[in-house]
Amino acid sequence: MAKKILMVIAPDQFRDEELLVPRQLLTEAGWGVETASTQTGTAKGMLGATEVVNFDLAYALAEAQKQAYEAVIVVGGMGSPEYLWENADVHQLLQTLNQQNRIIAAICLSGAVLAKAGLLGGKQATVWESPDALNVFKSHQVTYTGQPVTVDGRFVTANGPEAAADFAQAILTQLKALTPSV
Repeated sequence: MAKKILMVIAPDQFRDEELLVPRQLLTEAGWGVETASTQTGTAKGMLGATEVVNFDLAYALAEAQKQAYEAVIVVGGMGSPEYLWENADVHQLLQTLNQQNRIIAAICLSGAVLAKAGLLGGKQATVWESPDALNVFKSHQVTYTGQPVTVDGRFVTANGPEAAADFAQAILTQLKALTPSV
């Protein structure tokens, strides 16, 4: 079975380039990429992009339990706090992939999703510098780096859309290190 990467987006107000840029770079590198959300249908980006979402989080979790994903990327945007930060299904998906020693990545406001899922305590990470996101980091004992991209072990975080290409490259570097035969 071909290994793939899962990208999780909010159904509304995901950040367009945080989905599109990493997906393009990952697919150009030969990775299969699936997109899941809290609901199926057409998801809407902040800048007007649309994404047809065929997979909900229950499907993604079932696939994760079959060890189908090498990495998960949680895309940011204004929809992340509303749809993803407190979502127990997203947290369970991330925890499952973490237990499998997969690469866990988040960009922009979605760095807070990883913290709220209990994955970043004692780690270094970055996030979009909003008071709410920084408070989440502080309350979950995450060391905020303020850098565009931060890698701490298998965890890759980025602070926003301007870092999307470097974020994708950091994920590719981690994939090569952890899956040299792929």
